[in-house]
Amino acid sequence: MTTAPAAGSRTRAYRAPAPLGGRGGPVRQRTRTGSRRTRTALAFLAPALIILAVFVVWPMVSALQMSFTDASGFGQAEWVGLDNYTRIFTDPDIRDAVVNTVVYALIFTPTAVVVALALALLLTNDRLPFRGLFRTSLFLPFIISLAVAALAWSYLIDPQVGLLHYWLRGLGIDLGNVLQDPTLAMPAVALVAVWKNFGFYMVIFMAGLQEIPGSLYEAAKMDGAGAWSRFRHITLPMLSNTTAFVLIFAMIAALQAFDQIYVMTGGGPYGNTQTVVMEIYESGFRKLELGFASALSYVLLLATLALSIVQFVFFGRREEES
Repeated sequence: MTTAPAAGSRTRAYRAPAPLGGRGGPVRQRTRTGSRRTRTALAFLAPALIILAVFVVWPMVSALQMSFTDASGFGQAEWVGLDNYTRIFTDPDIRDAVVNTVVYALIFTPTAVVVALALALLLTNDRLPFRGLFRTSLFLPFIISLAVAALAWSYLIDPQVGLLHYWLRGLGIDLGNVLQDPTLAMPAVALVAVWKNFGFYMVIFMAGLQEIPGSLYEAAKMDGAGAWSRFRHITLPMLSNTTAFVLIFAMIAALQAFDQIYVMTGGGPYGNTQTVVMEIYESGFRKLELGFASALSYVLLLATLALSIVQFVFFGRREEES
């Protein structure tokens, strides 16, 4: 038996729900809102993207194309294939520049990182007075122009007029003309670079130290852990990401060393401070071998990228293990 609707009552026909993205639904409204936000974001990013494309992307593409030619900046460049890349691995001057760059990086990178970490640990100690003054004083060299710092240190260690050389001689230490000594020139310019940059790395380490929970140190003290044990088992593992960033940043800075060394030694004595970037400059702007300089630039880029990937993988595994 069926029940008939009462007379005069209103019935409503069944209406299927609108499909996704259908007429006037909330999904379609969200899609429109998202598209409008995307267009707005692209409009704001357009000036930066145009500058990036014109001054970064296009020069990189042009340099890659030039690295396969004998371009000199004058006349028509001819295609030479891989000749420029082959020359990089056979030229004795390039081999010496690579060795000098590696020596510079091996002195600069670990020294800068260790000094920065030690000072960061010292300046985050609450019992140290005048911490603000020390932090400011140690960071100041980083904001000085690298060329100005290099020129100032050249005068300071000059054997004739250098104040630092005068003080050391008063203590019975005579280093001679450091920048003209084939053995001491590279350590000297690397240590000046450490003095110039460790303040920046120190600030990064201080930020990393402030992210470590104090409860870990309190628990370790209750368990009887000493200062070295707390540093080894808490500080270093918790700073692994910060250390990786500083190491990669310092390594890239070392591989790009140019202006400071150029001002202090000009690549001498006898080419003992001639780095890869200085070879790129010499080849491109003095010898007018733009094709070869472009190829050398790309080899340096790939080497830097490979080192960065290795360091990321190494510290990523250490973080997972810790």
